Amino acid sequence: MKDHQLKALVQVADAGSIRAAARAMHLSQSALTKALRELEEDVGAELLTRSYKGVVFTPAGQALLVRARLALATLDKAREEVRMLRGGAGARIAVALTPLVAATVLPRVLAEFRRIQPDAALSLEEGLLTNVVPGIIEGRLDFAVALANAQDLPYEVDFEPLAQIPASPAGRIGHPLAGARTWAELKGASWVLNLTGASQGSHLVNWLEANGVEVPASTVRCASPTLMLELMRRTDHIGFGPTVLIRDPIFGVGLQEFVVEPLPPPMSLGILSLRGVPLSVAARPLAGLFARHLRA
Repeated sequence: MKDHQLKALVQVADAGSIRAAARAMHLSQSALTKALRELEEDVGAELLTRSYKGVVFTPAGQALLVRARLALATLDKAREEVRMLRGGAGARIAVALTPLVAATVLPRVLAEFRRIQPDAALSLEEGLLTNVVPGIIEGRLDFAVALANAQDLPYEVDFEPLAQIPASPAGRIGHPLAGARTWAELKGASWVLNLTGASQGSHLVNWLEANGVEVPASTVRCASPTLMLELMRRTDHIGFGPTVLIRDPIFGVGLQEFVVEPLPPPMSLGILSLRGVPLSVAARPLAGLFARHLRA
């Protein structure tokens, strides 16, 4: 299994066809096809097939593709570390963050990190677990700081809990149900919730079901924090999120917390990374800064 063969496999997946992949890699189609054929011979399985719809990956091809992305990303990180150790610049760090982190500790962490590694190229993205988990497994992300339940994560992803984050319902200032004190008083309300796996919205729904409380019937499913906030601010939809964000004078502008009891137990906020693979020289101090500030 050689580097150029794995690159060919990944490029075909990204480009969607052998012709486009060959063009992107500045190779002839025959050269790229040969690399793929040699890779199939090496692993002893057919990796992809051609049809009128284009290239289709077999189950074996899909499995190898995930590992190929990780292997290539790991080699890139190794090259960066060697370059840094020899005094060269060019370290790249890719991190996913939940909005809670961006609104609280990120400014301080970023200021300290820039003093330590002023030349590192830092890339940030939204910390939704549906994107975070494949990003970590495939090596696109160095690590993530997000809300999670350790038992819901695949074995490949390690989770270091750092803080417990309480959450509560909230809606616009002046909402007709703002005075509610029990879940029964919210019966019939319109909700907007992120119901993707291991989200706070799904955590709420699971808790309501487990405690015999009627689950909201009228719910807009929304995985975008921005869209969710705007619906909460501009309509009578009720959301559910970290109490610290709802009370934040900037993030929570136009919103008020509903003091409903009881509330679901807090979710854990922590660092997610690839199990058994140490963070790079560049990413390690950044993760350490997040851990220190969040524990504080």
